[in-house]
Amino acid sequence: MARIVRDLDAAEEVVQEAFALALEHWPRDGVPARPGAWLLTVARRRALDRLRRARRADAHAGALAREIEAGVEPFEVSDPAPIPDDRLRLIFTCCHPALSADGRVALTLRMIGGLTTAEIAHAFLVPEPTIAQRLVRAKRTIREREIPYEVPEAGELSERLPAVLAVIYLIFNEGYGAHTGEALVRDDLCTEAIRLGGMLAGLMPGEPEVLGLLALMELQASRLAARTDASGDLVLLADQDRTRWDRGRIERGLACLELLPASPGPYQLQAMIAACHARAASGEATDWARIVALYDRLLEVAGSPVIALNRAAAIGMAQGPEAGLTALDALDAAGRKG
Repeated sequence: MARIVRDLDAAEEVVQEAFALALEHWPRDGVPARPGAWLLTVARRRALDRLRRARRADAHAGALAREIEAGVEPFEVSDPAPIPDDRLRLIFTCCHPALSADGRVALTLRMIGGLTTAEIAHAFLVPEPTIAQRLVRAKRTIREREIPYEVPEAGELSERLPAVLAVIYLIFNEGYGAHTGEALVRDDLCTEAIRLGGMLAGLMPGEPEVLGLLALMELQASRLAARTDASGDLVLLADQDRTRWDRGRIERGLACLELLPASPGPYQLQAMIAACHARAASGEATDWARIVALYDRLLEVAGSPVIALNRAAAIGMAQGPEAGLTALDALDAAGRKG
């Protein structure tokens, strides 16, 4: 619908109206043979009604009306576009270079991941009104600049890749440690992020960071079943029952790592750290010295306070508590100077 009406707010509203009508009609008349086609047709008609009411029934609205009247199938069997999935296509569209980096990520999380404004705010660690403003600004930029809802050309895909990877990983993280709702782990979000990552890897098979992200998510998701106990409380990594880890996900993650180059990027390095945990039979058997070395490299390419804190914790595990506390003190001193 975003591609048809070229307005995200309008697209959201007509789709919501279509779902509301489905809740009214389907329990009475039965679920149609093609539910998606039914919803999209209703949404198209609602969009056309809006155009007519606003006296904007221009050539675009006329073309839309002709499609509806001709009964054009909304989903084609074969799609020659470079991006074969509608959600992935919209992710790239929302990550247009004309939008700010924060706006791209927030918008795609809202439009594709289905996260609420509050959930996105938790993912960004910023106040909820800040995210609401980013969403408004991003939608306004798309509307005012008339940014087309189309598949990026092949040459533009790499330019938009960092924001897309950030979106997919934030969706995963919201599922891995949910900030809202009763469940601490939301397997549906993790699964969706991995699915999108897999599709992106198929689209860009030669891109190392895509494989790195996919490996990272597979390895982290392997621990989902062991992350909470019978009461739903969080279980720390050191206390997890490793027999409950998903070996299939671990094998897929390690297989992705085998395809990576010698000079890894941030997602690849994080995946390599996760692999150290995945290969260890217990917490005591973990190769903490290698993890520290990987964090050293990660700090060089993508330094952040969180990474520095994790490195200090790894130093404590590798060299003893005193060494870890010394690393923490150094962080504290650096923070005061900053």
